[in-house]
Amino acid sequence: MGDGLMIQEGSSVKATGEIAQIPVSEVYLGRVINALAKPIDGRGENSASESRLIESPAPGIISRRSVYEPLQTGLIAIDSMIPIGRGQRELIIGDRQTGKTAVATDTILNQQGQNVICVYVAIGQKASSVAQVVTTFQERGAMEYTIVVAEMADSPATLQYLAPYTGAALAEYFMYRERHTLIIYDDLSKQAQAYRQMSLLLRRPPGREAYPGDVFYLHSRLLESAAKSSYQLSEGSMTALPIVETQSGDVSAYIPTNVISITDGQIFLSADLFNAGIRPAINVGISVSRVGSAAFFLVF
Repeated sequence: MGDGLMIQEGSSVKATGEIAQIPVSEVYLGRVINALAKPIDGRGENSASESRLIESPAPGIISRRSVYEPLQTGLIAIDSMIPIGRGQRELIIGDRQTGKTAVATDTILNQQGQNVICVYVAIGQKASSVAQVVTTFQERGAMEYTIVVAEMADSPATLQYLAPYTGAALAEYFMYRERHTLIIYDDLSKQAQAYRQMSLLLRRPPGREAYPGDVFYLHSRLLESAAKSSYQLSEGSMTALPIVETQSGDVSAYIPTNVISITDGQIFLSADLFNAGIRPAINVGISVSRVGSAAFFLVF
């Protein structure tokens, strides 16, 4: 789970006998951590008394409720035509440099005063890009209710693979304590690439685009944790906004089609609209929210 520089032939290895888990607590609010939940913002260690499995079973159908509460993004194009509800999974998809991260960060900024805990997971991003996002959150007062999980582009593939599950575990912790949570995965394309790298090193048979055969399960078990809890379980929710990058607007590629089939809709950002100066560059023709009117505020 690191760079491996200290591992040598003949080194002793001991099993802990435990399933991988991370500490969870409200003390992580306002912090920047890595995939092992260790702070990397230079503000010292956290002391958490509870722990949670990095990967827990997703809530079953009895434990869920239908999505009926809206989650406002602050972007009129989304809130009016492609509404997002608490507990929904809505994909943000588009080419590079089309404003995908901007849509996600604006959504987090709009949760101020809404009693929503936000988790931003940066996977394989440049350190400067992550620092810019964190600075924006700090300047706008969003770090008070936000946790940033970051594994940079120079991080080992194993940690880039684990980072989304760490973020999901933290969001689930708050969801089961009757809190509303929002989690951003930026982006799952890079997690899939890290998983492909791990699988090829393990000599697993490659499939389409050299991805392993279970890459669909990689994302489905992650996104299934987003839910609106039932009365019996808690009153919390976990809303997921995964981001996937396309090449030349090709939404029929392997990873984009996989994640589109898992989520409850997608927001497609067009490079042509972006270059024409339309921001956010949302192509409403192929964007959809499968929750629909259930995520609207009723106005009489």
